[in-house]
Amino acid sequence: MIARKRNLSLTAALTCLLATQAAAQSGQCAPRETVVQRLAEAYGETRQSMGLGANNAVVEVFASATSGSWTITVTGTNGITCLVASGQGFETIADSLPAPGNDA
Repeated sequence: MIARKRNLSLTAALTCLLATQAAAQSGQCAPRETVVQRLAEAYGETRQSMGLGANNAVVEVFASATSGSWTITVTGTNGITCLVASGQGFETIADSLPAPGNDA
């Protein structure tokens, strides 16, 4: 079980890293302040969650409660933020953890 969770974490980290590299090559990156301002002004999105990814990259989810649009970004230690994914239909969900000893 622990190995499975670790593999999932490593897979997610690798996916974020590869997506960030692809976004950087396609011109989907800019200084963080610029990206955050653009998401707020153009789409009404604000940060909903964040976490630490591979190589100390900050992964953030921005979304608009009004329109339901959402964007996932990754910011490297150099302060450059890349758009990784975006879409519609954002919802906040608070699932509870399974009981100890009961795999989900």
